[in-house]
Amino acid sequence: MAHLDIKRRLPSDDLSEVNELLLAVERADGQRPLSDHLWIDLRQGGRPGYVGLLGWQPGHDHLIAYCQVSRGNDSWALDLVVHPHHRYEMASIGPQLLSEAINVIREAGGGHVHWWVFEPNEIHKTLAESIGLNEGRTTLQMRVALPLHETTDIVTNPFRSGADDERWLAVNNAAFADHLEQGGWTQSTLDSRKQEPWFNPNGFLLLNEGDELAGFCWTKVHLDTSPVLGEIYVIAVHPRFSGKGLGRALTIAGLTHLQRAGISTGMLHVDADNERAVKLYMSLGFTITNQQRAFVGDVN
Repeated sequence: MAHLDIKRRLPSDDLSEVNELLLAVERADGQRPLSDHLWIDLRQGGRPGYVGLLGWQPGHDHLIAYCQVSRGNDSWALDLVVHPHHRYEMASIGPQLLSEAINVIREAGGGHVHWWVFEPNEIHKTLAESIGLNEGRTTLQMRVALPLHETTDIVTNPFRSGADDERWLAVNNAAFADHLEQGGWTQSTLDSRKQEPWFNPNGFLLLNEGDELAGFCWTKVHLDTSPVLGEIYVIAVHPRFSGKGLGRALTIAGLTHLQRAGISTGMLHVDADNERAVKLYMSLGFTITNQQRAFVGDVN
């Protein structure tokens, strides 16, 4: 790769180039690159801890690769996106972008790093090892045809922005206390999601037990996919209310809401080693569509 730009804020021309690259990859894979955290950092531009690395090559009028670094709550997120026409060059493109990304993290003080890879292979494993990262968690994307064969009688209420923020954050952080990405959310984290064009409080379902928020099912609609996907974006039950079957009921409630909105395919992501959850979703008719793996390590 002949030229690499490292930027902490993308001007509109560069942002347009990155968006074209991401769209080309999404068309090829049927899966949007970048996690939500990275995507929001890119869209909202110049947030603290954001660095974009843009790879160019003579004779090509498009961006051939993009690597993004974003600082999370207690860690760094890293992603590498290579244009579908240049994936045969991954072994040469990858090391340059990834090593520069690690240098960015090192110069910013280092820390724990995770790089999520869609459908990982041996090249990804070799690249990860070259920058000191090892295989970590694997998540599964699962899908199900709607409507479900099962119903629920629980009553949920839509999220009220402002009024429910504090109580929702308390339940989310209690349920995901040990989760790297979903735990430790702040008001700022929640606000960033509420600014996204897909946010719809009517699909953010809250379940109350008396005066307490017992759990929730936050749904998200992907209008730009084929078929249109209705995602269970985040679902959780407060630990005090576990063991009552509320997780299954909330899953059904969320999917029923999506089906009533005219969506025929439900989707979610789940940790592969969460056998209890995977079994629950399979019992509702979900099947595994694809997987992602995190390569993780610490940068001094």
